[in-house]
Amino acid sequence: MSEENRTNAPEEELTQEDINSLKKIRMDKLEELKAKGKNPFEITKYDVTASCAEAKAQYEKLEAELKSQAGEDEEKLKELLEANRITVSVAGRVMSRRLMGKASFFDLRDKSDKVQVYLRMNEIGKEEFDDYKKGDIGDIVGIEGFVFRTKMGEISIHAQKFVLLSKSLLPLPEKWHGLKDQDTRYRQRYTDLICNPEVKDTFIKRSQIISSIRRYLDRQGFMEVETPMLVSNAGGAAARPFETHYNALDEDVKLRISLELYLKRLIVGGLERVYEIGRVFRNEGVDARHNPEFTLMELYQAYTDYYGMMDLTENMFRHVAQEVCGTTCVPYGDVMIDLGKPFERMTMIDAVKKYSGVDFSQVATTEEAKALADEHHIEYEARHKRGDILNLFFEEYVEEHLIQPTFIMDHPIEISPLTKKKPENPDYVERFELFITGREMCNAYSELNDPIDQRERFAAQEEALKQGDEEANHTDEDFLRALEIGMPPTGGIGYGIDRLVMLLTNSPAIRDVLLFPTMKTLE
Repeated sequence: MSEENRTNAPEEELTQEDINSLKKIRMDKLEELKAKGKNPFEITKYDVTASCAEAKAQYEKLEAELKSQAGEDEEKLKELLEANRITVSVAGRVMSRRLMGKASFFDLRDKSDKVQVYLRMNEIGKEEFDDYKKGDIGDIVGIEGFVFRTKMGEISIHAQKFVLLSKSLLPLPEKWHGLKDQDTRYRQRYTDLICNPEVKDTFIKRSQIISSIRRYLDRQGFMEVETPMLVSNAGGAAARPFETHYNALDEDVKLRISLELYLKRLIVGGLERVYEIGRVFRNEGVDARHNPEFTLMELYQAYTDYYGMMDLTENMFRHVAQEVCGTTCVPYGDVMIDLGKPFERMTMIDAVKKYSGVDFSQVATTEEAKALADEHHIEYEARHKRGDILNLFFEEYVEEHLIQPTFIMDHPIEISPLTKKKPENPDYVERFELFITGREMCNAYSELNDPIDQRERFAAQEEALKQGDEEANHTDEDFLRALEIGMPPTGGIGYGIDRLVMLLTNSPAIRDVLLFPTMKTLE
């Protein structure tokens, strides 16, 4: 079987032996080009005047204008189109070819779209046409020619010049086999992007989402900042950090798990509205919603509380959806998520009562809470207290029901070491989490600014560490020093960019929205 047929056979999956054989054929073709002084890898640039999408759009606009002049006269329209030809230079990857003796059609794809190219030997010359015929699917080429519409009605480019810009030495994965395997798609994202245009659309939208967030916050008077990734004390979240060693200082350091504690230092310093969009690293499991390395957005605003953060979060999510998706109703799986309606607000106690029937406002002690957990077959650890048990009930009975946007408010103090207590009920804190599609999308607080209370919370976290909680925080003395200088009442929000992208692109797994997700190394 020829390479042309083998690389396009829809029902035949290439073996490694096939791939090695095809690579050898392509290497031989490259050597032949080099011998003729046509090494494509010596080309350093190519002047592109239009993308594929722009070339087609320009032709459609011209055609519409000339039709208004020609009326119903098809011959006059043909003459006008020939007299007003649009000449373009485009470049991209060859995705398919159809040879017809001394002529050929092929599909060229660039970042914008795909366009059909018509190429004839008597226009580009026999030598160039022979070189083209020896080309392969996956080659990157440049084309100069005029745009026209074929008899079949497809806008195409009639090539007048052809140049090979880069030789593809490996065949593209056969899209019905190689790129159906998720593991291959994640490991070889470059081929996934080539063969699956919808994947490229997801990552274009990801970029647009991040830009939209920045524009929204900038207009709200927030300042974007950057804080350290390598830290001596990784705090601000309940997660195990990655550890490494700084050779120049001969000091062990950790990769940050959160952006929180440094951003709060900036609030102390008088930067009253700050945010950061950056990578954080958590040494935890990998599943559909978790990747050890992910992008977090955190912001802090002085002189507001968690109610102010609820309003900001709701408005931000609504704005981003409208700007990027063109609507506030977005599909996710088999449901429509309505970001246009006011988000529901519910306390954690009320949510647990609604979905489990257990009213924790009537549960006074840890012993009572553990007895209820035993009764409902909820596993817990000996160190867990009443608030921890409430949270376990929430995870077991409530989360899966929170499909439409819902703020869950007023968490127990045991699971919120950096949050201000509710003045009227100090067993709970002014915190909310936003849930959509049954998963947490956002976490926000009225920030704890009492250094005495914060030291006591850190002490409780140190005790939890001793009892085996590997995700508890260490005491951060420099952060406490900042609080002692004085931090104003402040509201803060943190959310994973990846989960928001999953929502707005209808992607079921976090790896679908990470260009290069964490993967176990192949042997």
